[in-house]
Amino acid sequence: MTLDDVNKVAASQLSRRERQIMDALFEAGELSAQDVRAAIPDAPSYSAVRALLAKLVEKQIVDFREEGPRYIYFPRIAPEEARVSALQKLLKTFFGGSTAAAVNALLGMNKNPLSENEIKQLQQAIDDAAKKESAAKSSRSVR
Repeated sequence: MTLDDVNKVAASQLSRRERQIMDALFEAGELSAQDVRAAIPDAPSYSAVRALLAKLVEKQIVDFREEGPRYIYFPRIAPEEARVSALQKLLKTFFGGSTAAAVNALLGMNKNPLSENEIKQLQQAIDDAAKKESAAKSSRSVR
């Protein structure tokens, strides 16, 4: 298992508070513990925020640098990586791992009709996924 694999597993297993902290860090780029506390809703105590940040550092998804007497925290993983990880957890938890079920749910809750451009983007993504699946089937049958 590589360090990237460890980071992905850790990112997929964040508590609600840890996700709130990550959201604040992704939005700001870097924050002190006090700034993190100010950025999250219904924040716990300062010492609880520090403990959560220490846990995120231990999971290797947040890092810090010293700036005078303060520590400045910043994400070690890209927002895209965290997004993928969160979506995978959402798919598994609420849609039994089915991408199609999730997409259908999203489309069903959309109150505004999709624009022509959005429809083209979705169709392109579907076409790309079909090509990948076709190529994967071909390579499996060759073996």
